[in-house]
Amino acid sequence: MHPLLKPTASAGAVPIHVVNAATIDAVTAGLTSAQRAYLAATGYEPKPGKVALLTDAAGTLSVVLFGIEAEGARHADPLLAGRLPAQLPPGLYRFAGRLADAERAAFAFLAAQYRFDRYKQAPAREVLLALPEGVDGDSLTRAIEATFLARDLVNTPANDLGPAELEAAIRELAGRHGAEVSATVGADLLAAGLPMIHAVGMGSARPPRLVDLTWGDPAHAKVTLVGKGVCFDTGGLDIKSDAGMLLMKKDMGGAAAAIGLAHMIMAAKLPVRLRLLVPAVENAVSGTAFRPGDVFPTRKGLSVEIGNTDAEGRLVLCDALALADEEAPALIADFATLTGAARVALGPDLPPIYSHDDALAAELVAAGARVADPLWRLPLWAPYATGLESRVADLNNVATGGFAGSITAALYLDRFVEKAKAWIHADIYAWVPTERPGRPAGGEFQAGRALFEVIKARFAG
Repeated sequence: MHPLLKPTASAGAVPIHVVNAATIDAVTAGLTSAQRAYLAATGYEPKPGKVALLTDAAGTLSVVLFGIEAEGARHADPLLAGRLPAQLPPGLYRFAGRLADAERAAFAFLAAQYRFDRYKQAPAREVLLALPEGVDGDSLTRAIEATFLARDLVNTPANDLGPAELEAAIRELAGRHGAEVSATVGADLLAAGLPMIHAVGMGSARPPRLVDLTWGDPAHAKVTLVGKGVCFDTGGLDIKSDAGMLLMKKDMGGAAAAIGLAHMIMAAKLPVRLRLLVPAVENAVSGTAFRPGDVFPTRKGLSVEIGNTDAEGRLVLCDALALADEEAPALIADFATLTGAARVALGPDLPPIYSHDDALAAELVAAGARVADPLWRLPLWAPYATGLESRVADLNNVATGGFAGSITAALYLDRFVEKAKAWIHADIYAWVPTERPGRPAGGEFQAGRALFEVIKARFAG
């Protein structure tokens, strides 16, 4: 189990009672008269996220009250329990009484304690949790490990996480699980039929590459994950503003999500033939950078005119998707920090997903709601594809008109997937701009936990 988790029956764990206006009287009836007097004197009200620390006669912390929303509240935060660790002294705790979703509460409790301390050390605070009864500790551990792994990758600055370092992270993960890894690097991408990955990365002194991990029994259903690994995005010659470039270390957040999900699949030993494809590049400004108006071939055979060098993510993805599609897998899922339009439409916390498979999309949205990894389906609205037309090539990498940017980006990718039995595209943000319960500000693992639930149900159910 994760180091922050302890066995269910651990002795000495301080109980945490979740309370609201409807339940507080029943809980406080079991307290001592001194504890009830303290609550009255301090005016404690069980508002969402509010904590009361109660001691016994010896002055030792013995009970914690934690306010939650009323049952059925419309605006309840599913990860509210993530507010607890920062308000508790170091020690061992357990949830007491009935919880609406014990696994989700435990996940929030642990996820809130993530710290990125590679460059700035912070005093260690061990706020431990006894595994709630009925919760699978291995499953919870996998989810936390994947979350922390993805967050670490996204939070690492580009000077320490370029294409080679991203490949090294994948190789390290492969070593943990006995997977096989190969990489096609630099000019070898052209010989391997991956010209778009090469084109986007050729402006950087750090060679572009496609990292290819495989794991599992070849006889099992093929599940292929594709993650956008743009380790830094200047925008290329269509250069971003200083503000627009400030967070571009996170432009490999799609790769981080795919890597985190790959860890969950392999750690759970799901009966699938897993393939992870990560096109890892840096979109740089130099004399060898690709230009607006350039035309390049793709692995699929389609020619693409570069309408904007800052729409590079779909370019590296299209070659990887075409490669993945050649095996006609049961499922292709790609993750990408692809468009600002997705953030305008749905904000940072709710990534849009796209698929032609209605049942798959519905399952994924439902799973996301269940495990607090929310997603929302947007349409692959075919009439908008005309905006990707080019006078000199088969298609342009950006649409004219400026509308529906996330949809048109998905429609561009759609051209490169034909043989797969199902395809999901997730346009994620991979970042938490403001601290939230269970979600420290910084890099985030989005869409991976939801998709794990769907893959487990479909292929290991």
